[in-house]
Amino acid sequence: MKKKKQTARILSRREFMKLSAAAAAGVAVMPGLAYSNVAFPAPMKRRFGRTGFDVTTFGLGGQASIQWTPDDVDPVAIILKAFELRVNYFDTSNVYGPSQANFGKAFKKRNLIPGRSGYDEKLRSSIFLTTKTMIRWAKGGFPQMDDVRNATNGDPAEGAVGDVKRALTLMFGDGEGGYPDGAYLDMVMIHNLTSFEEVDVVYQGLEGDLDTNGNFGALVALRDFRDGTNITGLNPRNEKLIRHIGFSGHHSAPAMMEMIQRDKYGLLDGMLVSINVNDRKYLNMQHNVIPVAKAKDIGVVGMKVFADGAMYDKEPRWSRTPEDVVRRVGSDHLPSKPLIEHALTTPGVDTLIVGIGHIDDDPLKCQLIQNFYASQIDPDALTEQERRELERLGDRSHDGQTNYFQLADQGLTPPRNLRLERGNDNRITLAWDTAYAGSEPIAGYEVLRNGLLMATVSHQPQTSLEEPFQCTLDDPSGSFTVRALDAAGNKKESGVLEA
Repeated sequence: MKKKKQTARILSRREFMKLSAAAAAGVAVMPGLAYSNVAFPAPMKRRFGRTGFDVTTFGLGGQASIQWTPDDVDPVAIILKAFELRVNYFDTSNVYGPSQANFGKAFKKRNLIPGRSGYDEKLRSSIFLTTKTMIRWAKGGFPQMDDVRNATNGDPAEGAVGDVKRALTLMFGDGEGGYPDGAYLDMVMIHNLTSFEEVDVVYQGLEGDLDTNGNFGALVALRDFRDGTNITGLNPRNEKLIRHIGFSGHHSAPAMMEMIQRDKYGLLDGMLVSINVNDRKYLNMQHNVIPVAKAKDIGVVGMKVFADGAMYDKEPRWSRTPEDVVRRVGSDHLPSKPLIEHALTTPGVDTLIVGIGHIDDDPLKCQLIQNFYASQIDPDALTEQERRELERLGDRSHDGQTNYFQLADQGLTPPRNLRLERGNDNRITLAWDTAYAGSEPIAGYEVLRNGLLMATVSHQPQTSLEEPFQCTLDDPSGSFTVRALDAAGNKKESGVLEA
């Protein structure tokens, strides 16, 4: 029997009035069943990779009015309303201005501060709280701090470890450096990776020798605070402040792929990645880094579903002020609901963080309610044809050129780093690293000798640089090439190697 497809709904005014009456009676409700028995299901959840946690399909982002707060908006009320809807994934960052402090105010109201009277440990364990650092080095105060981007709203001289403790003091502590025993972060992500050079930095100390007297990358230090060890010398109290480690990126799918492929240590449990209807117009995430993350069972969080407001009222650039915050639910020419549906039906996406500019007593004007209910959708609710139809909506904003944060499309690339080895048995082994996909997924590779097809190799996400694609041939000599093929029949051929 064919499974009935579940799609998202926007609440009507009449439905919301019934919901409000039930809520006033102390019943937590959601639309979907008859209102007479108010036995409504909980928010939809999905497995969040290997973390062992099931996340709600809607996650509250820590930007929009939680970061750039208009004078007439209470950012704490936005967070509290998300709790009322039983959202369980929350995202913020050390570069989001007052965002972490606003979460801290909300957490105090919800009794989420360990050690305080009334601490609700059950509620704390039911949510997944992620913060992020843009500091690539573990320590501050070294000349190489200037080599790659190192940004924080705190003191960059404290390094990435300082950002972890800053997040704890702002959200659970006194805001001045202190935080209570028992406070923890479900995940810390290395934020906004853009280049291979940054990946090199964050892995220093994991790859090669660790010089505890010098500086080293953020990953090895975050591991100490995850495991309660002091290998780096930065965790003398053997604190366990982090449950999971992850990373995020808006810009370069290739750099993000390498971040995953170099993780021989099982450190990365989560990834935050930009995804929206215009993704395939750029060097896309959906056919490149997301499949690699899922192949390693890494939880995937989508972001930038509205391109940081560029789908609506804002020109394609980063937001900087309260005036940049979108405060309405979509527009007549581009509703928010299909944009959310597209992101959450992108294969591999587990949850979607959305920044909220405005909440309202009228559910039809309330961004949080509308975007939350639009997120109640199964991962396979849309066919590929329906997803392509939604992608055409992207042309309604800036002719589809909204994703200023993403690398330009370069189409299907040839296989990379082709190399050739001759074995003792005189057989030839060709090895190569994955091609990058254009607008269509990669289907496989063809191996040619002197221009003649000798073998085909199917494509699978390459999860390790130490495990390249390979093909062994009996032919002892000749000119060898490998070409990549995508699902649309496009082909890109490597250079020639002579044997």
